[in-house]
Amino acid sequence: MALTGLFLCVFLVIHLAGNLQLLLPAEQARVQYNLYSEMLSHNILIKVIAYLLYASIIAHAVYALVLTLQARRAKGAQGYAYDKRDSVSPWYARNMGVLGALLLVFIVIHMKDFWYQYKFTEMPLDAAGRKDLYAIVAAAYQEWWYVALYVFSMFVLGFHLLHGFHSAFQSLGAYHSKYNRWLKWAGRGYTAVITIGFAIIPIYMYFTQNPELP
Repeated sequence: MALTGLFLCVFLVIHLAGNLQLLLPAEQARVQYNLYSEMLSHNILIKVIAYLLYASIIAHAVYALVLTLQARRAKGAQGYAYDKRDSVSPWYARNMGVLGALLLVFIVIHMKDFWYQYKFTEMPLDAAGRKDLYAIVAAAYQEWWYVALYVFSMFVLGFHLLHGFHSAFQSLGAYHSKYNRWLKWAGRGYTAVITIGFAIIPIYMYFTQNPELP
């Protein structure tokens, strides 16, 4: 769980860096983003990393399910006789399974709308003859409900990371009173950057490129 989780954390940084190109002026963003997408789909090293990413997502989800089932069996059908976990841990730490399940649903929707279309369907081409993924993304982010779903999912991701980032280092033995506080702050800073960074993109595109808005 810790290793796959940290690998996914690294991926999120790279993915955010690429997606921030969507905040450029529209025509410049189209050129840059479509070039970036083409590069990702034709680079053999990127393809290998992509397969590792898919495997990590599946392994992370499956092992989370296994741990959840083991925990339920361990405490038995009656549950804890004296349960005061809410006084020593935040709600998101106690509901990582629910947050993870919501994220998995979002990932499936997200890949269907963008990755699947790019790989397996006929798409419009831009002026340079590249697949115009930018047009697909821009069209999706002109729907208020899709923007709301995306932003909600990013805050779900944020709460998942808020506990998962710090917990992963603890699972790997990186726990010491001298630097544990700094590790917690690093996790909070990382979570804020990832959550806000991803969430601001669809909001920006909705308000700047939606022809239905005044």
